Amino acid sequence: MTHHQLDALDEKILKLIVSNARMPFLEVARECNVSGAAIHQRIQKLTNLGVIKGSEYIIDNTKVGYETCAYIGLFLKSPGQFGAVTKALEEIPEVVECHYTTGQYDLFIKIYAKNNQHLLNVIHNKLQPLGLARTESLISFKEAFRKQIPIDFEEEE
Repeated sequence: MTHHQLDALDEKILKLIVSNARMPFLEVARECNVSGAAIHQRIQKLTNLGVIKGSEYIIDNTKVGYETCAYIGLFLKSPGQFGAVTKALEEIPEVVECHYTTGQYDLFIKIYAKNNQHLLNVIHNKLQPLGLARTESLISFKEAFRKQIPIDFEEEE
């Protein structure tokens, strides 16, 4: 995995835009004491390097009717299923994350459902037909917090 050499200006820009993705570039420029054009160039460079993967609006799932959040560990019948199952999971609207993991699960997914009955329907009608050996579900009562990784590029000893 490639790590990119980022300087203090890159770090400051990242800290500012992570804390407020809607901050205008000119305001970022003022905070960094550089021109707006320099900020545009730096953000373009960080995007081209893959350091910045875009920006997004975060929807409150409960406010749009999805009251149940569940994490589900998936056990595949065979290792050859990874590609097909991952592709099929991507097509299920309720599945919002999918991770390859170590440990007991082959895949670990995050699902939003309208309620527990909807979750049960997703498991029975959308997940089980994928040919899984079995699943294990954990329901989240409430997200305690969510944050980005710290933006600190100093070498740790």
